[in-house]
Amino acid sequence: MNGLQVSLASIEEDCEVDIVVVDDGSDRRPKPENLNYNQGNIKVIALKKNRGIEYALNEGLKYIESKNYKYIGRLDCGDLCQPNRFKIQISFLQKNPKIALVGSWVNIIDEQGKFHYILKHPESHAELSKKIYFNSMFVHPSVIFKTSILKDIGYYPTTYKAAEDYAFFFKVVKQFKTANIAKPLVDYVIDPNSISSQKRKVQVKSRIKIILNHFYFGYYPIYGLFRNILLLFVSRNFTTVLKKMIYHKK
Repeated sequence: MNGLQVSLASIEEDCEVDIVVVDDGSDRRPKPENLNYNQGNIKVIALKKNRGIEYALNEGLKYIESKNYKYIGRLDCGDLCQPNRFKIQISFLQKNPKIALVGSWVNIIDEQGKFHYILKHPESHAELSKKIYFNSMFVHPSVIFKTSILKDIGYYPTTYKAAEDYAFFFKVVKQFKTANIAKPLVDYVIDPNSISSQKRKVQVKSRIKIILNHFYFGYYPIYGLFRNILLLFVSRNFTTVLKKMIYHKK
């Protein structure tokens, strides 16, 4: 609950932002009246039992789609928004109508709020569509996309455990133009209890399956496949330290 409150408190926008909270069968289900939020309406969807994040995400998408919202934004409990994060990204999509999904750079921080580095993913669709074979080129809690794309690509796949976002982004990149804003709009918390940390090997194996599903004989798929096979034998802590060293130099 504390993580949710912190995330909601970080939303400071000049426009109205409605929130959909999906509780995946927890013992402490939040109630809208107990959530301190005044930037828009807030809806809580409480699932009866825990089925996994991919199913929780899809329940949220179904509700949002039924209400005819034009844009869908993401934020995980505990992560923080920079001021006007949503307004900046929506304005970007409005000014660039051919782009269907936009993410951003993010500040990587620890659970104590200490800044580590800025994670800088490529900005252009041309580069994103190639390098997505290496890893996800979007930080999930930083993305905003047009609701209309769901008619073409569907919801989050449920067959790739711990990598539903990677599979989703792959589908988007293959059918629509995408981008990242070269500015950190989200503070992303490195959490040792996150899915990426606790289900490291499961996630990497799912990534490999996704790459093979979109495979062709070329530099990016081949390099990406070998890179992810190598990650099966490397710890999350090692890659975190490596990223810190790389991005501190930029």
